[in-house]
Formats: sequence, C-alpha cells, structure tokens
Amino acid sequence: MQIEQLKLTNYRNYDDLTIDFNNEVNVIIGENAQGKTNLLEAIYLLAFTKSHRTTKEKELIQWEKSFAKVEGILRKRNQSMPLEIVISPKGKKAKWNRLEQRRLSDYIGALNVVMFAPEDLALVKGSPQHRRRFIDMELGQIQPTYIYHLGQYQKILRQRNHLLKQLQRRKHDDYMMLTILTEQLVEHAATILERRFKFLERLREWSHEIHLQISRQKEQLEITYVPTINVLEKANKGKIETIYMEKFRDIQEQEIERGTTLVGPHRDDLAFIVNGRDVQTYGSQGQQRTTALSIKLAEIELIKNEINEYPVLLLDDVLSELDDYRQSHLLHTIQGKVQTFVTTTTVDGIHHDTLNKATIFHVSQGQIQT
Repeated sequence: MQIEQLKLTNYRNYDDLTIDFNNEVNVIIGENAQGKTNLLEAIYLLAFTKSHRTTKEKELIQWEKSFAKVEGILRKRNQSMPLEIVISPKGKKAKWNRLEQRRLSDYIGALNVVMFAPEDLALVKGSPQHRRRFIDMELGQIQPTYIYHLGQYQKILRQRNHLLKQLQRRKHDDYMMLTILTEQLVEHAATILERRFKFLERLREWSHEIHLQISRQKEQLEITYVPTINVLEKANKGKIETIYMEKFRDIQEQEIERGTTLVGPHRDDLAFIVNGRDVQTYGSQGQQRTTALSIKLAEIELIKNEINEYPVLLLDDVLSELDDYRQSHLLHTIQGKVQTFVTTTTVDGIHHDTLNKATIFHVSQGQIQT
C-alpha cells in the first residue's frame, strides 16, 4: 500500500499543492511552523477522515476560504485508487474511488496508516483517554463496523448521562427510560469490549517479540486490558452483556447520585507491564519509549496480517526523540517494506541506509522543493 500522489487545496498553509511520492521513504525537512506536519496530517485525514491534531475542523480550512480539499492517489493491491475528503462549514464528504460514501464508517479502511509522533509517548505515560483512543483508531481501520458500534455507544451514552443528570436533580422520574437506554448501551458496549479483547490478543503476539528484540532480550512486555467490570477476556458477547446488566443494576443508585455512567468501555484502560512492573508508574523514560515503539511496530505487523498489505507509516518528528539504537531498529524494521513519511528539521545525526534511498522534500512557508 502506497500513496502515489497527494493534492491539497486551501488546506492549512497550502493554497494549491500537488506532490508525488517515493514508494519507500519520503523525508520532509523544514523548520518548525513551515508545514511539515500539515502534510502528514493530510495523509492521516485521508485515512481516518479526521485530524490527529485538532477536533476543530474549521482550522483545516484556509482563512476566508469556503472549503478545504485533500485528494490522494492510493496504490493498493496493484491498483490505483483516488481518495478525496472535502471539509466545509456544511460538513465533511468522503469519496473512495470517486464514489461518495454515505457514512464515514464506510470510507474508513480504504487507506491504512500508522502514525508515530512524540505525543504518542502519552500512550504509555498519559491518561487512559490516550490509550482508549489508540485502540479505537487502530481497531476501527481494520474493522470499520467497529466505528459504527462506537458511534452508537457514544450517542446512547450522552442520552443516558443526560437522563441520569435529570434523575439526580429530580427533574425526571422515568426509570423505564433508564432501563431501555441501559439495555441499548450494553448491546454496543459488549460488542466493543469483545472486539477490543480480540484485538489486544493479536497485538500482544507481535509486541512481545518486538519488545524483546529492541530491549536486546532483557525485557518482556505484557499488555493488560483494565475493564470497569469483572470479566474474562475469553468471555463471549452474551456473557459480557449479562455481566454489564448485573453491574448496572448494582450501581443504579450510585449513578443517579453522581449523574453519570460509571462503567463501560469509555472508562476502560490499558496497562503496559515490563518485567512484571507497570511501566507507566515504575518504568524509566527509556523503557516507556521502547514500549511505545514496540506497540507502533506491532501495529504495522498486525495490520499486515489482517489485510495482507503493509500500512503507510507516518513518523512526525519522532526520530530525534529516539536514541541511536532505537532509531536504527525502527529504520531497519521498515526498510524495503513500508512506505514511510518522515518529518524532521534536519537529517544530521541520522545514519542509516534507509535514508540513502529516500526522496527529500524541503518545506518553507507552504512551498516545497525536492
């Protein structure tokens, strides 16, 4: 899987840009705030229909312009396929092979992307929200129907929380509606949890071995799912639903008192254990970075295993954050296999054969030179 061409119109600091890419490694060099990350963000947008940097999509549209457009030509299974995302105040439209997709969840999965940026270290040491977002984004692009269940869950969760607030303030006494919303929530929650369990089972297979290699056989990585209910990972959807319903019955008064939903996938977490110790709490910075790198490399192999093609890899200013050994391991792993986009202020100090074969782009104030 490779992106052959990217075209931007009214996007961030790019008025009108068309750029062709190398099918192996593309290095984008420039000072900060010149537009390097905007290119990677545009590729990410083509994959997920959303930015990894902002939830305010109007920020993607140039000042005083009515829309922004990102187009790409994707080479997939030896065929070229056009992709297009248009963002305007009226909303967002996505086209795959020139056909507009009725739902964004029908579009996601056309392009598979793995991004690794300095903020991805928050995957290990940040809040549970970072880890939930990681698993939702990666699972969503290999199982687009997961996005549907997640969207339905979030919609019902908002309705349920609103009702709990009203019950808390005694502005409502409709306990039957609470039961209905709970049953609807549980149906999607059980599907989400079951799929997360299966995804993590596959991620563990790859990340354990990769982490051993990067740590030179010194560290063993385990990934543990931390749910808000007492459930085994091997439980089927029916069993998970039963456990959820029992839990919600037990805590109903507590939820009304608090005015919010206290259990569910929206409150779950992941734990990364290295040699028996929680790396978030007890790990060194080096161990945290090795863990994050192991997970990202495991993502690449997992996606390859799922769809029989390697995803596109986006490395946004991350090489400078890694020491020479981890940097070398990363570049060696992707060499000749994964189309890669690297942003950096300089390639000085990065010594690896992979970069010798790269196409170099220089970015300055939204202008690109090769």
